Amino acid sequence: MYAIIETGGKQYKVQEGDVVFVEKLFADQGAPVTFDKVLAISNGGKLSVGNPMVNDVSVDGKVLGHGKDKKIIVFKYKAKKGYRKKQGHRQAYTKVQIEKINA
Repeated sequence: MYAIIETGGKQYKVQEGDVVFVEKLFADQGAPVTFDKVLAISNGGKLSVGNPMVNDVSVDGKVLGHGKDKKIIVFKYKAKKGYRKKQGHRQAYTKVQIEKINA
């Protein structure tokens, strides 16, 4: 059994017991979290696709922690103009363990 959920503008395929890194959620470590935006669910080979969301289905999880991703370098320049700009960025994430798919 798996579900496709949407959080933080991204979609994730999750199963019970999975650990996923999602966009930062404002929840404390160890707190329960519920994902209500379920786009599709597969239960024993039967696929239910929502229009746009599947009704009466949610995914429960637990926040394991927060962190930051590896640094990426954003370098902008304009040729022959002497314009150069260098920036770094570290994206914040939340580590969530999927506990149950409520179908």
